[in-house]
Amino acid sequence: MRINKFLAENGIASRRHADTMISAGRIKINGVIASLGANVEEGDEVLLDDQPIVVTEKKEEYYLMNKPKGVVCTVSDDRGRKTVMDLLPENVGRVFPVGRLDYATEGLLILTNDGDLAYRLTHPMTEIPKTYMARIEGTLTEKDLNPIRSGVELDGVLTKKCKAHIVETNKAYTKVHITITEGRNRQVRRMFEAIGRNVEFLKRISIGQLKLSGLDRGQIRPLSAEEIAYLKGI
Repeated sequence: MRINKFLAENGIASRRHADTMISAGRIKINGVIASLGANVEEGDEVLLDDQPIVVTEKKEEYYLMNKPKGVVCTVSDDRGRKTVMDLLPENVGRVFPVGRLDYATEGLLILTNDGDLAYRLTHPMTEIPKTYMARIEGTLTEKDLNPIRSGVELDGVLTKKCKAHIVETNKAYTKVHITITEGRNRQVRRMFEAIGRNVEFLKRISIGQLKLSGLDRGQIRPLSAEEIAYLKGI
């Protein structure tokens, strides 16, 4: 089994984050620092930061969290900031966040120990629609959103076409619902920056058919069987 899949299946991290941990030299197999693409065989000892990873019978868990701002979407943080793991109840097993919401962004976040599902949900080819509520400083018109809808240049590459519409506006701010199918770093904020607008507040309100409703900031709930089946069917 590939080492990144081994780490994901044991609830250490998603495959992508596992690759980062491997590249940083934090993973060892039988005392040797693991390389990307290394395999784990039955009976091998795998260490994370020189601590053995205990392989237990896997029970797949799936949760939805309303992530508050001021919390990072990582299992641990080298700067000592609060992570989403600090918000989990004691009865939740070893899970990890699927994808990222930046430090200042709040809203819907999936956590699981299902590495295969996490990999599919975060793969660029999947293109799952993710909808955000963005509060923009000042007044905007629907015409102002046309460049956003068509695609703006970020790091020399155009963003994909997306949906955006105004849900509230006044002299102080404009609320916009925007649906994207990519996952670039700070993408929504940077898209508005590209048209000279500042995002004052950003909240993810849906991922595909999963909606953020009935959860206060920082709360978590298990996904229903229907929600899990939907995600696995994407």
